[in-house]
Amino acid sequence: MKKTAEVLNDLIKINNDRIAGYEKAIARLPAADVDLKALFSGLIEQSQMLKDELQQHISAWENRVDDETTASGKIYRAWMDVKQTFALDDRKAILESCEYGEDAAQKAYRQAEEVADISTAAKALISSQKTQLRASHDQIKQLRDREKVVND
Repeated sequence: MKKTAEVLNDLIKINNDRIAGYEKAIARLPAADVDLKALFSGLIEQSQMLKDELQQHISAWENRVDDETTASGKIYRAWMDVKQTFALDDRKAILESCEYGEDAAQKAYRQAEEVADISTAAKALISSQKTQLRASHDQIKQLRDREKVVND
């Protein structure tokens, strides 16, 4: 059970990173980009929901829930900052940054699925959440690809 709680806490951190990353992206977007602001707000809500599910699963065992962010998430946010200094209102750059973060979340969920000593219920939860996040990743990628075509 301890291993399961550790893995789920790591995924909570990834979702905290995702929330912080999208909040930063919203803050950087020009007012005209209402479509992206709405999308990013929805993705923040999604991560909050995923986080709540993970916390409920952990709470069932009365293990500590972690509200911190991960080192890799902090690196993601720093990378996003660097990208923004070069293109403050470049939709494509913001979408590329977001896709990078979505890739990191997918990688974390893949690694969590591969952990051997976690409960079957936790594995099912991880798999379900990874599928939801994959759809969000693909949506960001489509938007980024569309920007690429428009700008090239």
